[in-house]
Amino acid sequence: MTDLLSKPCTVFDGTRRLASGPLADVAPHFKKALEKGGASVFLFDDATGRAFDIDIRGTVDEMLARLKRSTAKPDEDRGPGRPKLGVVSREVTLLPNQWEWLAAQPGGASVTLRKLVDEARRGPKAKARAARDAAYHFMSAMAGDRAGFEEATRALFADDRGRFASLTSAWPKDIREHIARMAFGA
Repeated sequence: MTDLLSKPCTVFDGTRRLASGPLADVAPHFKKALEKGGASVFLFDDATGRAFDIDIRGTVDEMLARLKRSTAKPDEDRGPGRPKLGVVSREVTLLPNQWEWLAAQPGGASVTLRKLVDEARRGPKAKARAARDAAYHFMSAMAGDRAGFEEATRALFADDRGRFASLTSAWPKDIREHIARMAFGA
């Protein structure tokens, strides 16, 4: 499990981006905005585009210490198998000739399936799709009621940057720039 404090995040207060970076750097901005009574303060995971919440009680140091502790998972919560690797047993349905091919691979079916999944996830198409999905989640939360949202969504998934830019040009600058950065790396 990666350290929660290094998770890339962004905090918005309404339509204004307050901070982006690792959670350890962004969390104090989130805490300060909430304590000031920000109307609509949201903390987003940049990898998924989804909003999440953290416990902001106490000082900044106490808050960060809690976040660091929440990353550790007690051993007693782990199930059977290879808990330190995070192995989860599930059912896979394949045709007999597919099972035969898997069984003939070095390391067996599980190793081969893990390698195939990892290879597919590292591919450029998978990374581009994950970036657009994250941008879409953020866009839905922050601009779902904006003019041109549906057409902008189509442009986003068609990777039509020019059309996307023209459809979102009337949206608040921080929101449209954050979506473009998430989706296109712009």
